Amino acid sequence: MIQVDGLPTHAGSALPPGVLAGPEATVVRRLRAVGALIAGKTVTAEFALNAPGPTRNPHNPAHTPGGSSSGSAAAVAAGLVPLAIGTQTIGSVIRPAAYCGVVGFRPTYGRIPTDGLIASAPSLDTLGIFAPDLAGVERAAAVLCDGWQPVAGPGRPPVLGVPVDYLAAVSPAGREVFERLGLTARQVTLPWSPAEPAEDMRVISRYELAQVHRELFPRFANLYRPETASAIRHGQEINPTTYAAALRARSRYRRRLTELTTAEGIDLWVTPAATGPAPLGLESTGDAVMSLPWSHAGWPALSLPAGTVDGLPVGLQLIAPADRDEQLLSFCRTLSCTIQGLGELRRRPHAR
Repeated sequence: MIQVDGLPTHAGSALPPGVLAGPEATVVRRLRAVGALIAGKTVTAEFALNAPGPTRNPHNPAHTPGGSSSGSAAAVAAGLVPLAIGTQTIGSVIRPAAYCGVVGFRPTYGRIPTDGLIASAPSLDTLGIFAPDLAGVERAAAVLCDGWQPVAGPGRPPVLGVPVDYLAAVSPAGREVFERLGLTARQVTLPWSPAEPAEDMRVISRYELAQVHRELFPRFANLYRPETASAIRHGQEINPTTYAAALRARSRYRRRLTELTTAEGIDLWVTPAATGPAPLGLESTGDAVMSLPWSHAGWPALSLPAGTVDGLPVGLQLIAPADRDEQLLSFCRTLSCTIQGLGELRRRPHAR
């Protein structure tokens, strides 16, 4: 998905070589500037959507590593690289990080330049970071995020809020791990249905996807996988008026979420990073429902390892308001030090 000089860009697709070629991404140039060695590219779901690649979960190869940034999360989890970059439109950094037992950070929308990225939905696409631990994410964020200013520790635990409406989607095993962490948090019932942002995000992402592929899809439709082709055709059926209405609804949603967070005195929202551990099989990359409300708002989120279920990692997702990325990482550092077992997965899998 990310342009790197000297390496081909396929975006997980079967399109002819060179069709997607472009100048090297700013994110890559920033890494090179501080001495990073680019080891290669990893596998993604086709065009960062729902058609999985062949990557398997390093903890159990019978299970998915998540997606769309499947290869990035798996490479870090297997110890092949100390850092990887991925993309997130809805849940493609947070969920793979949780499934693979690594730390995943999706910054505020726009904090990392997205030039050189094969777009999926430009008003949502965000570059993210995978590392084995929080310190690795912090070092990378200081290089990659515009205007990064590290902040001192807050000197107090964060006030946490749990959006109880979303916990219904979590599996019993996932909820048990979440509750076992013993977090002290305010239980908040949202004054809107989770279906509202989900439908608006569906409209926005599919419409923008169709626009991104408006020239390529007519030429190479037979080379797209069925899941991707279906999503593009769905976007082609959405008219500009409906899209504009969804954008206005998103602006209202962001404002309401900010007002609710302030009114409740919440520093960070907290949820399971996914609905449970990685599903069996490679047919699906899992459900992004736990990431959707925050990605729709463009807010920064971070997944920390939070234990295992039947040998498979699960993660804890922490979210801060927009442009409070540094505070998010600072609070997460405090939490990972005070909650036993949070932020570290002691058993590293063998690369397979």
